[in-house]
Amino acid sequence: MTKTDANTDAKTVLITGCSSGFGAASARLFAERGWNVVATMRQPEDGAALAALGNVAVERLDVEDPASIEAAVAGAIARFGRIDVLVNNAGFGLFGIFEQTPRAKIQQQFDVNLFGLMDVTRAVLPHLRRNRSGVIINVSSGAGVFGLPMISLYNASKFALEGYSESLSYELAALGIRVKVIEPGGVTSTGFGTRTAGEAGGLTPIADYDRFTAAAIRVFDGLRASRAGATSEEVAEVIWTAATDGSDRLRYVATEDIKLLVKARRETSEDAYIAFMRERVGPKLED
Repeated sequence: MTKTDANTDAKTVLITGCSSGFGAASARLFAERGWNVVATMRQPEDGAALAALGNVAVERLDVEDPASIEAAVAGAIARFGRIDVLVNNAGFGLFGIFEQTPRAKIQQQFDVNLFGLMDVTRAVLPHLRRNRSGVIINVSSGAGVFGLPMISLYNASKFALEGYSESLSYELAALGIRVKVIEPGGVTSTGFGTRTAGEAGGLTPIADYDRFTAAAIRVFDGLRASRAGATSEEVAEVIWTAATDGSDRLRYVATEDIKLLVKARRETSEDAYIAFMRERVGPKLED
């Protein structure tokens, strides 16, 4: 673990996926507000800027590597004495037709977005139980609330995350541990889109889906054009609120661009919601 100037009186947050995006922005925000921060990532050399901050420790943690998870959690407790908040942020998205996606890629989608998150949570829970306090924040997505074309596997991993988080919140409430879910939509300042595009580029296309794929891409282009342009820093503020507001609130919609879709999902009938979504995001095939 990178040496830091720890404040032993401060609270400590452990954040996964801090090399960019929400993780990096959250690490900076918590550090600026006086917390000790354990900023974890697969390649610690990517965290040089964070490591330069006095109260940030950069640690290797790959959610697909259980040994690295155990080492990072043990190192955080040894360095700072406790963990008060866990932010499960690491994740990536698969973009493409389900049928053309190899099983190995599907497995990796769940290993990172769900099973790895569970492993990190399991590693931290004994410490939180002993303290009878703590907050676990799981970064979901609008794609954990509503389905969109071409991201069925990402949708599946985030829908699973939502159900897991809600159920876990009931299990842990009696122990003084709160579970929170952050639901961001499209954000302009993360590396998420780059990795998603790269993953899609490695898939072998099936010609029968060509017209649908072209139409779906037009839908996503339209959604991107209409977005409010939220930033990672704005999402980090929502993560901060979830960590510090002391409430039992479970879900936090983090960006304006998805609020209409979330409202349709959660506040209308099933028939009205499906009709709304098919009109808004259902790909229109061109002759």
